[in-house]
Amino acid sequence: MKMIRALVTASASTLLAGTVSAQELTVVSWGGALQEAQTKAFMDPYAAATGTRIVQDSWSGELAKLRAMVDSGNVVWDVVDMDPQTAATACEQGLLEPIGSEEIFASASLVDGALLDCAVGTSTYATILAYKKDAFAAGPDSVVDIFDTTAFPGKRSFRKSPVDTLEVALLADGVAAGDVYAMLSTPEGVDRAFAKLDTIKGDIVWWEAGAQPAQLLMSGEVVMSLAWNGRIADANTNENADLGIAWSDQVRGFDMWTIPMGTRNGEAARAFIVSTIQPAANAELSKYIAYGPTVAEAAGSIDANTLANLPSAPQNSEGALAQDGAFWAKNSDALNAKFSAWVAQ
Repeated sequence: MKMIRALVTASASTLLAGTVSAQELTVVSWGGALQEAQTKAFMDPYAAATGTRIVQDSWSGELAKLRAMVDSGNVVWDVVDMDPQTAATACEQGLLEPIGSEEIFASASLVDGALLDCAVGTSTYATILAYKKDAFAAGPDSVVDIFDTTAFPGKRSFRKSPVDTLEVALLADGVAAGDVYAMLSTPEGVDRAFAKLDTIKGDIVWWEAGAQPAQLLMSGEVVMSLAWNGRIADANTNENADLGIAWSDQVRGFDMWTIPMGTRNGEAARAFIVSTIQPAANAELSKYIAYGPTVAEAAGSIDANTLANLPSAPQNSEGALAQDGAFWAKNSDALNAKFSAWVAQ
């Protein structure tokens, strides 16, 4: 705690020249295991170090509520956790304060992709393939094995969203990770992804909330599912789920702090965000959830056993594809409409 207190004080002083005073901040995240981990690693230490009262809220990523706040001038959220595509979309729509130009963020040793114009990544997660270990003699090796109904028969679950789903479909159809977004930017690439999904459509069970994949697997409703790795690790640890994870060809994303346009606590919000990208503080999150750090120096503070279960570990990173938030900001409306129509067919 002394180390975190020192880091928080130093970072806040650097950013605000000592002007941060105790006040109230509203921090919004995704709920569940992630928000519990963020509370222990980030919120509680910051509150203890600065005297700031942190009020928490949760959301599911829908921008309508944030847009209503910004449009009405009644912004009650100060810091909001977003994934890359939501952050890029919200930034493009003028719903977020610019943040990428801040010198203190630009100079931090953040991994590639963790700094956008309006967002700063604090953890890496991955969409992986989770599976019931007792369903197969030998489990899958790769995320793309979700399309192999011969070797791995049974119902499988996807998030009810084109995000990650279309990427995995193209990877499974033989597109190299580095070419996926270029392919998805063409009508032919989109058709190719949906054609691949057609091959297993009758075996798909859709999920919409992060806790559902583990529940579907534990109940036996499905034998494998695309899932966020932290949710599966949490189920294994706290619910004795004993689920397997195939890491290869993961789609990697970030949890990113953003600041809503028009918040009255912008400077204090930045000071809080800065505290979470100090190497020692950034490494703390991995103690509580199987998400990796975004600060390069933080990896050295994580023990080997913990590191082995993180998406950013070298042995888990084969074929990893980083989610392109800018692509989804540009194409989400069209692809969401096409995806919804396809699901309904």
